[in-house]
Amino acid sequence: MEAERRLGREPQRMPHDHPGYDIESRIVGTGRLLFIEVKGKIAGKPTVTISKTQILTALNKPDEFILAVVQIDGDTAREPVYIHRPFTQPVDFAVTSVNYNLADLLARGASPA
Repeated sequence: MEAERRLGREPQRMPHDHPGYDIESRIVGTGRLLFIEVKGKIAGKPTVTISKTQILTALNKPDEFILAVVQIDGDTAREPVYIHRPFTQPVDFAVTSVNYNLADLLARGASPA
């Protein structure tokens, strides 16, 4: 939420049980919405689990979806890494979630912008 406010956007936290993303952020002046899924991970963990619904949301809204990974190091949360277009392949019908290699995702990300 703080990173989005620093960018001049108007973020709104979604209810905890919202399945597709955690934050809906409005771009001031355009009204365009961004859908942000936040994953907090302990620094050094090798994988991140993404739900089928989150993957489908990303694939259905490729220009508006952001995967934000926040690594936690002890009591400190690092700056989020924003990954645009994080997923390229649809998931099988029977899949409920997918584990992704965290280092590979982070390599494709950047500071919030």
